[in-house]
Amino acid sequence: MTRKRRRLLVLVACLAGLGTATGLALAAFSGSIVFFVTPSDLAAKPGEIGRMVRLGGLVQQGSVAHAVIGGRPLVRFRITDGHDAIPVTFTGLLPGLFREGQGVVVTGHLARDGIFRADEVLAKHDADYMPPAVVQALKKRGLWNPDAGPPPPAATWDTMRLPASTQRGS
Repeated sequence: MTRKRRRLLVLVACLAGLGTATGLALAAFSGSIVFFVTPSDLAAKPGEIGRMVRLGGLVQQGSVAHAVIGGRPLVRFRITDGHDAIPVTFTGLLPGLFREGQGVVVTGHLARDGIFRADEVLAKHDADYMPPAVVQALKKRGLWNPDAGPPPPAATWDTMRLPASTQRGS
């Protein structure tokens, strides 16, 4: 075997090793990557069933229901972004700041029955907090203009309608 051929063989072996290492690293990360979605995103993509995601939005007013099943606390509520709302169930203790109208991020998966099964619930302490995706959704739908003042209160999100000038068919 010539020197030139040996160098080529070593180069090919190194590239194959690098490719294998990269493939293994990406495969390891793919199981632990969790994407952030809004209720509208999740409702638009029913293919997300069973995939671990972070769902962010506001706890819908009047949607929180507490129960005890098998000695463990169960909470049912809905998360909304002002357009769509997703039902959520969580078994465990909620953060002390959890309440209706509060911004939350839950980690879990969407079940086949359309209910989001949360493994973790995070509540923000700032009363003015809105997940960035929710801010963008409100702006995109024409429900909030940041130049005109603060965002609308979370309690009014489900009753909000598009301004007449932006509604379809006008």
